[in-house]
Amino acid sequence: MNLYEYMGKEIFKKYGIPVPGGYVIDNVNELKKYEEPVAIKSQILSGKRGKAGGIKFAKSNDELVNYSKELLSSKINNLTVNKLLIERMINIKKEIYLSITLDRSSKEPIIIMSSEGGMDIESVPEDKIYKIYIDPLIGYSDYIAREALAYLSVENKKQFSSLLRSLYNAFVNEDAMLMEINPLIIDNDNNIIAGDSKVIIDDNSLFRHDEYKIKDTDKTELENEAANKSFTFIEMGGNIGVIANGAGLTMATLDALTLHKLKPRNFLDLGGTDDIEIVEDAFSFVLKAKPEIIFVNIFGGVTKADTVANGIVSSKNKFNIKQNIIVRLSGIHEEEGRKILLNNGIKAFPDMNDAIKAISKIYEVN
Repeated sequence: MNLYEYMGKEIFKKYGIPVPGGYVIDNVNELKKYEEPVAIKSQILSGKRGKAGGIKFAKSNDELVNYSKELLSSKINNLTVNKLLIERMINIKKEIYLSITLDRSSKEPIIIMSSEGGMDIESVPEDKIYKIYIDPLIGYSDYIAREALAYLSVENKKQFSSLLRSLYNAFVNEDAMLMEINPLIIDNDNNIIAGDSKVIIDDNSLFRHDEYKIKDTDKTELENEAANKSFTFIEMGGNIGVIANGAGLTMATLDALTLHKLKPRNFLDLGGTDDIEIVEDAFSFVLKAKPEIIFVNIFGGVTKADTVANGIVSSKNKFNIKQNIIVRLSGIHEEEGRKILLNNGIKAFPDMNDAIKAISKIYEVN
């Protein structure tokens, strides 16, 4: 889950990482009296806001009010701005890039630094990037800060060392996949301040983090509700409810339906599961989208076909489903799964195209 900048900075403050003084508004009536130059920052889940006009700098009360009115409810990178972060403007002496993320190849946290702060890290030459791997069994040690300082040549060594340890603690304790500060600002007094934040929390840990539930205003109410249950769910304009496992298979299912001139009502990725209740939850969201037919396309690996079959039967009875349910079921325990479905009056096929042809025939009859 991506967090808004202001949420990332709240985490930073919690761990003692300095951030500019500021406040968040969703209405211009919430603006405080102008006292000093401020940055007005659109809170959207997208990078490159500044280049897209999503960040303004106000040096008077009129500018503060007018820029806030201009940005609120505007579209930046095709996303609606519903919140603004109003922050004290910092006099910048130097900018640094700093992040901690998970290196999937080494299965270790990695600290990434560059003296080229404020730029997209992808565009920074490799020789300008320094990386330090952290053994998760050992954890953070002071030598890491010494290595970092030797590379960056930061004058305020004590503050930087403290900040780096705090960032690592936040990364671990908050179940993060990424904690990025770009830029990490050094001001004219050599104070070190987090000028921005990009924080991604591991979706699998969200049951521990109710405070990070985000309502995305560019999603429908049903999409937001499904996201809070950790489903990838997208409403579409058709009439066939879709449940499949894995993003690739779900997209292939939508393509196959469209190829047969059938119109999907939604995208729902069930993921890998062996839990009947998760199958029931998936059905509950698809049913709220009011489809005419429900198509379940499962290729079981981690997901066991007989578990899904029992979940489908349970959902049919629990929700008193009247719509036709057509199922493609293949993989582990597929024969048992299809037998369970057929015994409960649900058409089940080992091949996706055969299942889609069965859906087409229903429309031909009707």
